[in-house]
Amino acid sequence: MSQSKLHDLIALAQEPSSARRRELLRGVTDLFFSPTDPRGEAETALFGDIMTQLAGEMEDAVRGELAERMSHAEAPPAGLIGVLARDSSIEVARPILQHSSALTDDDLLSVAHSRGQAHLRAISQRRTISEVVSGVIVERGDDETLGTLLANEGALLSRETHERVVDRAVDNPALHAAVVARQSLPIDLLNEMYFVVEAKLRGEILERNSGMDPEALDRALAVGRKQVAARDGALPADYDEAERSIRLLRARGGITPPVLAGFLRNGETSKFLVALSELADIDFHTARRILERRELDALSIVCKAADFDRSLYLTFAVLILDREDNALGRAREYGELYAALPREAAQRTIRFWRIRRQTGDVAAA
Repeated sequence: MSQSKLHDLIALAQEPSSARRRELLRGVTDLFFSPTDPRGEAETALFGDIMTQLAGEMEDAVRGELAERMSHAEAPPAGLIGVLARDSSIEVARPILQHSSALTDDDLLSVAHSRGQAHLRAISQRRTISEVVSGVIVERGDDETLGTLLANEGALLSRETHERVVDRAVDNPALHAAVVARQSLPIDLLNEMYFVVEAKLRGEILERNSGMDPEALDRALAVGRKQVAARDGALPADYDEAERSIRLLRARGGITPPVLAGFLRNGETSKFLVALSELADIDFHTARRILERRELDALSIVCKAADFDRSLYLTFAVLILDREDNALGRAREYGELYAALPREAAQRTIRFWRIRRQTGDVAAA
């Protein structure tokens, strides 16, 4: 472009009429995108200065039109792109935040730290998002924003950020589906969600577990965070006595599945839980959670992994449900689920639950 035409553009930028300036902005934008010889940095910057000046006095719809066109430009003026990305109007900022490859992480972080949820959601829909930008979105985003980010597999999340996501989702049902559906969520963290999500999502977790090869499972267990949740609470008052009794039984080889059923039938809850945790190699708190919440699907995983007979599982189910109407009917339904549960999937799931037991043993030592 000749110097005279550049000077003409600068002169036109001084037009006082709003309508004329709007027309001028569109004309300058058309000229920017028209085929031309390679444009130097100075010329590109000058285009950016003119368009920024003109757009700054235009209504949202006009700035939004400019942003939409610039969002797919290969080499747009950096200053203009930054101004549009930080625009307070999401209708202007959205196309740039979602699509412009010219934005740097510094640009995105500036917007993520200074703008609201709509801007964060727009960033969350980019084709790729770095770990550092995702970390800020998880820190500042509300549930809807976090759900948008998690649905984007092009968004990279560090191990630490994934852990923060799971910690946040544990007590927040609005996030359960998004967390379980995320394919890049580390499998050990996925299994931390098992006890807090509803049945359909539990089925998805088991399906993911069943598809894991042994080497991938070992790698996941090796990096899994080993911590016992504070929410587990204190041990029951008769825990020490129950543990002594089970220790004596174990020494005589007397811990058998029928003995467990007897404990449950006689109301010796702590003995049942200590013995179950011994036979299934899970921690006491996990066993107690299953019993107190009547988590019969979780109990089926424990029993299947420990290779308990289906009839014993049904006995447990009936005894646990004895205060409910149609206990036999419900137990029969769970029995069918038990029969259909692959033992390999149950064993893989139990291995994740054992991380907690290993940590508890270390902490108690």
